[in-house]
Amino acid sequence: MREDFLRLQMEHQFGIDEVLTKVSILQREFLHLHQYNPIEHVGSRIKSTASILEKALRRDLEMTTESIRAGITDIAGIRITCSFISDTYRVLETLTSQSDVQVLKIKDYIKSPKANGYQSLHAIIQIPVFLTSGPVPVTVEVQIRTIAMDFWASLEHKIHYKYNGSVPDHLAASLTQTADIAGQLDRRMEQMHQEVRGINPQLEDDSHAIEGVDEALLLQMWERAQPLPEAVRESA
Repeated sequence: MREDFLRLQMEHQFGIDEVLTKVSILQREFLHLHQYNPIEHVGSRIKSTASILEKALRRDLEMTTESIRAGITDIAGIRITCSFISDTYRVLETLTSQSDVQVLKIKDYIKSPKANGYQSLHAIIQIPVFLTSGPVPVTVEVQIRTIAMDFWASLEHKIHYKYNGSVPDHLAASLTQTADIAGQLDRRMEQMHQEVRGINPQLEDDSHAIEGVDEALLLQMWERAQPLPEAVRESA
């Protein structure tokens, strides 16, 4: 059983590595082609064996790796923090549209926040991890949220941990209120972001620029690439 659990965690760590590689490539592509990176930072974690077993007991699962794989989808977790609300959807769409990523479930807690005010995008995805024995499908939970949402969620987690889940009513009410404030901040920042993009769209789309090549050389290249007039072609 110990070997089975070690292999289970190893495979999920490899699953995280695969998704992190995908996210890293997306970051570099956004920066290279658009001079803009919607991803602020990325974190990951693997559930400990104790946490896996405790969750399996709460859900009355059989103590086999097969049952745990099917019944627990957040053994491997990745959190992506973005600047703006639109970025969260942009990253989710770009990541989940890849051909080797199978989407099992998506929950949009931004459009429909939880009762306590929690806001985030949750995606349960499955990707193949290629081992010596062959490909193994691994489930990974991906959370995508803004900086404001992430700050609120971090505070909420600390408060719940301190009070062991029994948060006093006045603190719970304050958390819900601050979640609404964080949402207002996100929407206001989104409006400002859209306004700036409207004034100068090239802030996020400078794909025509080539580093180290001046405008005069680019103009010559463009002129040479244009089709010749018909009269010139006939005379040639």
